[in-house]
Amino acid sequence: METSLYNATVASKIMVTPDLMIIKIDTDEPRKEFEAGQNTLLGLYGFEKRSSNSEPELVPAENDKLIKRLYSIVSAKTEIRQLEFYISQVKSGQLTSRLFNLNVGDRVYVGTTITGIFRLDETPEGTDIVMVAAGTGIAPYISFLRSHIIERPESKMVVIQGGTHQWDLGYYSELTFLENTFANFFYVPTLIDADEHWDGYRLCIEDLLKNDVLQNEFNITPDPERTRFFVCGKPDMVSHVAEWLHDFGYTKHHPDDPGEMYIEEF
Repeated sequence: METSLYNATVASKIMVTPDLMIIKIDTDEPRKEFEAGQNTLLGLYGFEKRSSNSEPELVPAENDKLIKRLYSIVSAKTEIRQLEFYISQVKSGQLTSRLFNLNVGDRVYVGTTITGIFRLDETPEGTDIVMVAAGTGIAPYISFLRSHIIERPESKMVVIQGGTHQWDLGYYSELTFLENTFANFFYVPTLIDADEHWDGYRLCIEDLLKNDVLQNEFNITPDPERTRFFVCGKPDMVSHVAEWLHDFGYTKHHPDDPGEMYIEEF
């Protein structure tokens, strides 16, 4: 089968759960330096095998078609040769079920351009940064922190990460390490179905925000002049948080119409 469009090789693969993985991919040619929070295409042909725990495809893939989707890059912006991704498997989907069947040394397509407007570098210096995530929505924030946390000591930076169980909290160890290392960084994980060993928050992201945790715990005010919000994850969560922020006067950011609330749905 034709594989000439493949231009990268799997360097490592970590299964966080059977349906969550961290994968690092070496590109044949380095990419240009990008901005933290941006994304690029990953692709595999339809003839590639699907994972052992996938389900029948809703729409069967064509064997000779290169299936491509955009994924947020986890890597720091200076990592232009090896790119890291945090991916959730859609068991009945065309691409992720094939990505989950990859092993170290396998070939894959990686886009030659890196794009996206979900960028920390566009926020004003000195403003506080709140990053709200569920699921693989944490991916761009890891890139933010790896790229910028040392550069922004004057800004309070908070990650609010929601999940059902503790194993849903991707990059938990790295985020905990950053909180213990940087005085201006705060990590707030919250679970809605935690076991008896969990001693953190036990409520959904929306309720955590409405309970004024930011104001009471970190002295961070939802004020468009002082604090920028990034919201990334499933549409329902994003919509609820956006509605809450609208009440404080936040508007959605776009390069042609700058706002204080950056949104990306997965």
